[in-house]
Amino acid sequence: MTRREFITLLGGAAVTWPLAARAQEPGRIYRLGGLTNIPRTAPHFVALFDELRRAGFVEGRNLVVAGWTFRAEQFPEMAAELVKAKVDVIVCAGNVAIRTTQKATTTIPIMAITDDMVGSGLVHSLARPDGNTTGVSILASELDVKRLEILHEFVPQARRIAVLADPTTISTRAQLASAARDLGVDLVPFEAQSLDEIGRALDAVAGAKVEAVNVLASPILFANRRIIIDRAAALRLPAIYQWPEIAEEGGLFAYGPRIVQIFRQTFTRQLIKVLQGAKPIDLPVEQPTTFELVINLKTARAIGLSVPPTFLNRADEVIE
Repeated sequence: MTRREFITLLGGAAVTWPLAARAQEPGRIYRLGGLTNIPRTAPHFVALFDELRRAGFVEGRNLVVAGWTFRAEQFPEMAAELVKAKVDVIVCAGNVAIRTTQKATTTIPIMAITDDMVGSGLVHSLARPDGNTTGVSILASELDVKRLEILHEFVPQARRIAVLADPTTISTRAQLASAARDLGVDLVPFEAQSLDEIGRALDAVAGAKVEAVNVLASPILFANRRIIIDRAAALRLPAIYQWPEIAEEGGLFAYGPRIVQIFRQTFTRQLIKVLQGAKPIDLPVEQPTTFELVINLKTARAIGLSVPPTFLNRADEVIE
């Protein structure tokens, strides 16, 4: 979305909110802002709005949505516009969006999801987040290491494993380095925080003589997962990803919670409470409790890999 489109949307909302309010018997118009680099058409955001509708928050009737998908360099301006529009709550995904919004407002509730809310300094604690931010923290430090262990178990002969990371997320390098020493492997780090940088990082991976890739937790890497999946396949490199849905889309392996499930069952439930008047300080930051290992056999065959039956037996889902 461009700034012009955003301003037009806000201007239009200012006109239609009173009209919508008069259409209710009686009714309040809820104003939801969004700041992320992932489009609303992504399955987890589709799930979010589906659950909002089920709870009676219907866009075009009693819910107005402003903002949503922007490039990171647009975040400060767009966060300021959302604050100026006096939205009731702002949904943010990723450290950059959350920090930007926290700088823009200390009063409007922020519903956030990111890798490590406490470790990134975004909230004081999970149990009592303080300030105006709450949401979901997805255990990145533990899961990045677990994915490395799964990848090594599948390709135990690999001695050089690439790590593709987003430097704007919390660093799990220390935990990964410790795990790599225990596994007897060398990690080769690559960083990217934009589409152009992802392309350059993948070019570097191609020339680094690595034998596998651990793609770490990151909104920008998730948003551009198709590019990463296709390049890993072209390089015939085993790669493991953050969300089970990525393996269903063609990635070789994925281990973690389901992003659609998190949004449908946890994130939206918290968001509804905030829309109903709950304060973020009274809503503990939640963490996922269910994790899945998904293996895509079609991708394995395409890159010439054989998956041992014992490994398949451990999987929660195998895509034939």
